[in-house]
Amino acid sequence: MATPERSRPHPGPQESVRHGRLSARPVAVPRAVSPPEPGVHRLDGRALFYVPSAGAPGPSALAVVLHGAGGTAEQALEWLLPQASDRGVLLLAPQAVSTTWDVIVGGYGADVSRIDAALEEAFSRAVVAVGEVAVAGFSDGASYALSLGLANGDLFHTVLAFSPGFMAPMVRHGRPRIFVSHGVSDRVLPIDRCSRRLVPELRESGYEVTYEEFRGGHQVPVEVASAAVRWWLDQERRA
Repeated sequence: MATPERSRPHPGPQESVRHGRLSARPVAVPRAVSPPEPGVHRLDGRALFYVPSAGAPGPSALAVVLHGAGGTAEQALEWLLPQASDRGVLLLAPQAVSTTWDVIVGGYGADVSRIDAALEEAFSRAVVAVGEVAVAGFSDGASYALSLGLANGDLFHTVLAFSPGFMAPMVRHGRPRIFVSHGVSDRVLPIDRCSRRLVPELRESGYEVTYEEFRGGHQVPVEVASAAVRWWLDQERRA
């Protein structure tokens, strides 16, 4: 069984946004004078930042949520917003520069930079637990979440991929835990060509993968989103 490359704290000199690498990291003391107000904030990095009304004392978990092709940051928030509200989780939803994510339309670059800037701003506003940063996405966003997650496992300890189509990491760091779900009747990204191919590849490469199939098409059922967030946070708390 292959072992993912050992993680490094930051991109090396030969790695950059062109390789899908992110440099933003949580900080112990944010620059903000006071904690952010509950609600949805629009960040300068072209992203939405959701702060729950109540959470556990201390550092919070944060999930970066990525929309599908032609989607919006607002739509991405909707998938995990009820679970985030209940569990006191911060959500960061970037908006792709184009209609979908850069690696799908030509290569890593503009969207990696945008996500990095949004993360830097989020980390400057709120205290985020180092081991509880996840990346999640649906459809093209799930493919991008897998790609960025494998390339940045030293930042993202968890990947939540709802109906992914592929993965394309140029480099691999860390060993993120991965949750994949897919509808058996998906006609947009057929399950046989997508998750039923991706999940065995990930497991053969040494990643811990939890995989759920559900009756339905190209969607994120509420019960699947709930199961994914519960799995993520319970795994992190046990660790």
